Amino acid sequence: MKILYLHGLDGSLSDEKRLAMSKYGEVLGPQIDYRAAEDIFASLIDTYQKENVDVVIGNSLGGLAAYYILLVFHTPCLVYNPAFPYASAIPRIPHSEFGRDKYLQVVLGKQDEIIKAGDNLIFLENNLDNWVNYTVHILNTVGHHIPIQEFERELNFFFISIIE
Repeated sequence: MKILYLHGLDGSLSDEKRLAMSKYGEVLGPQIDYRAAEDIFASLIDTYQKENVDVVIGNSLGGLAAYYILLVFHTPCLVYNPAFPYASAIPRIPHSEFGRDKYLQVVLGKQDEIIKAGDNLIFLENNLDNWVNYTVHILNTVGHHIPIQEFERELNFFFISIIE
């Protein structure tokens, strides 16, 4: 199984998260300079469509990117504290109705001061009402940074959900 992991703004894929995901398959974790990338979504889609990615996982801005890649690749997707509320501020986001039947798991930290869980819930309510197969997990004591224990627990739930 190929897993595409997209980190957040000014972030990177940590060794512990790579190790956690590698239990489920080969991890593709590009280092992305979102600020310098002119058309990041088209670039990611073009680069990774050839890789036959099975699953897309993203965090923060990478979660927003993962969601839009899901629509094009038609793959299950797991996002942690996605930057959904800021989608309108990102130029050239691809529009696609493909992939809307694949599983989407959204993990929100209730203590997140960077991307408010409530703002993400509003986005989900306004944009995902036609989805049949998505879940939202709200972690009451977690902020924007997802501790590795929570990351692994949600990862495990996600892979159990897509295998069934």
